[in-house]
Amino acid sequence: MTKLNEKGIIDLFISKLKSDNTIDEFGKDDVAIVSLKDAKTNKNNIFCPVSIILKCDMLVGNTDVPTGMKPWQIARKSIVACVSDLSAKGVKPPYLSLISLGIPRRYSKNEIKGIIIGFQIASKEFGIKIVGGDTNESNELIIDCNMLGFSNINDAANIPRRSGAKPGDLVVVSGEFGYSSSGLKILMNNAKSHGIFKKNAILSVVKPKPRQKFGITLAKYFSSSIDSSDGLAISLYELARQSKVNLLIEKIPSAKGVVDFAQNNRLDAKELVFHGGEEYEIVATIPKSKLSRMRSVARKSKLKLLVIGKVEKGDGKVFLINNNDTRKEASLLDDRGYIHLVRRSH
Repeated sequence: MTKLNEKGIIDLFISKLKSDNTIDEFGKDDVAIVSLKDAKTNKNNIFCPVSIILKCDMLVGNTDVPTGMKPWQIARKSIVACVSDLSAKGVKPPYLSLISLGIPRRYSKNEIKGIIIGFQIASKEFGIKIVGGDTNESNELIIDCNMLGFSNINDAANIPRRSGAKPGDLVVVSGEFGYSSSGLKILMNNAKSHGIFKKNAILSVVKPKPRQKFGITLAKYFSSSIDSSDGLAISLYELARQSKVNLLIEKIPSAKGVVDFAQNNRLDAKELVFHGGEEYEIVATIPKSKLSRMRSVARKSKLKLLVIGKVEKGDGKVFLINNNDTRKEASLLDDRGYIHLVRRSH
C-alpha cells in the first residue's frame, strides 16, 4: 500500500478486472454507464429502456480534509466529488445516493450532527435523495459516497467520454484555476494572503462548487469531457491520451490574484494553476463549429466559458505555449496533479 499512490492502485485494479468485465469502458472514465433494457415503466405502463450512470468516491480524513474544515463542510465535500463527475457528463438530477460512514470513537454527538447537516445541505443543493448506507467505527473519518443518475438509453449514448476529442476541436473549461491550491497553502502552510483573494481561496477548499449547471446545460456540445478534481494538467492528459490526440494550451486559465499570491510567497503560479487539484471545474473539448452557439447558450445561462487551447493530431501529449512563443517553442506540460494516499503535513 505504501508503494502505490491512488493512480497506481486504480491501474492495478483495471489490469486485473478489465478482462473479466463486460463493460468496455471499465476504468476509463469519470462514471460507469450500465444499460438496462425494459427496466423503467412510464406513467402509461409502457416499458422504457434506461441507463444507470454510477459514480463512487471515498473521502478519508487524513488525506482529504485540511485543517479548519467543519464537519458539515467535510460531509458536503464528500458529496461534491460525485456530483462533479456526473455534471461533467451532463447527467441531470435527481440522483440517488448510498453513503457509508466510518466514524472515529472520539467524535462527539455534535460533530456527528454536523456531518448529517452537511449531507442535508448537499442533498437540497444538488438534487440528491440519500436512500441508505452503513456506519462503522474507524480510526479516522471515512465517507464513501455512491451516487446514481439516470438517463434513457438514447441520451446515454451521447454522454461525452474522455476519448472523443478530435483534431480541430477546441479545449474549453468552466472557470479559472489556482484558488484551491492557493487555499491549501494558506490553510496548511500559513502562506501570506489577505482580502478577497484569501476569502475566495479558502472558500474554494472548504466549500467547493461543482459546475453542475455548466455540465447539464452545455454537455451536449462536448466531444470529450472530464472533471478536474485531480488537477488541470492531469485532466488534460487524460483527454489527450484516451482520445489519442495532442492538446495545445494557448491561454493559462489563472484565477485573479494567483500570480500575485505566488510571487508574494515565492511559489510558481503555473504550479498552482496546473498541478493543484480538487477545483471541480469541467474540462472539455468541443467542435469548433459549435463554439458560437455554445457561447450564446452560456451567456443566456450566465455561465463562464473559457477557450484555452485546441486539439491537434498526436499521441497523447499536452503542450503549453507562453505569450509570443511559436509552436516549435511550446513546452511539454508535466503530467502530474493532485494525488491521494499521501499523508499531508499539517
